[in-house]
Amino acid sequence: MTTDMITVKLEDTFLEDIDNLVKREGYQNRTEFIRAALRDKIEEVKLKEAIMSIAHLKGAAKKKTSEREYEDIRKKAFEEIAKKI
Repeated sequence: MTTDMITVKLEDTFLEDIDNLVKREGYQNRTEFIRAALRDKIEEVKLKEAIMSIAHLKGAAKKKTSEREYEDIRKKAFEEIAKKI
């Protein structure tokens, strides 16, 4: 896999926040932290898109489901998705 270099301009205070997180969270450097942050954001967007793509199914079932059952189903679904990510 090839990598391309990009340039990002950041305010000093924002860069200081990043540097503090790099140290505190054990990242090797800024680049590693920024890559991880971008990966997290991409996965968040993909998850939102997946949820929106199946949102129309809510209420389509003939069986009535309680809020507690919905919450259990959501929890299980997110656990399954997390395993795949």
